[in-house]
Amino acid sequence: MRHTIIDTTNMEINEKVVSIKRVTKVVKGGRNMRFTALVVVGDNNGHVGAGLGKSVEIPDAIRKGKEDATKNLIEVALDDNKSITHDFIGKFGSAEVLLKRAPEGTGIIAGGPARTVCELAGIKNVRTKCLGSNNKQNVVLATIAGLSQLKTPEEVAKNRGKSVDEILA
Repeated sequence: MRHTIIDTTNMEINEKVVSIKRVTKVVKGGRNMRFTALVVVGDNNGHVGAGLGKSVEIPDAIRKGKEDATKNLIEVALDDNKSITHDFIGKFGSAEVLLKRAPEGTGIIAGGPARTVCELAGIKNVRTKCLGSNNKQNVVLATIAGLSQLKTPEEVAKNRGKSVDEILA
């Protein structure tokens, strides 16, 4: 994954909680209950990130998840009709997410966790399919991994030493 520091000072960031789980740890005196929140943040304009927050209280877990997600923002390469630039399979753990570009008017065809990531990234037309595991956390991270590895036609042309017209032909 490409790690670039993204300035979030003048960005309007939206957040969505994908899942909240109750986690129990058995100790000598009984059981310790904690909550884990998986939060996705994005600016609906090509930036998206996911984070995990853990705490005894649910609001604290969500707040920590949001802070973690804003630290892990990535930039997504979008084309002119608000779709991804090319098809790709994002992988994380045993979860794989197939991301396919779509023409204008298709909308977001995706399952719950992948849909949340695509909406907050500002993607308007895309088709996705979860392959392998459908664990929410791994699907979110696989989608973000796939989106972070997308390349624009300009980047591909520069790497190959060709013009953009030769690449798109």
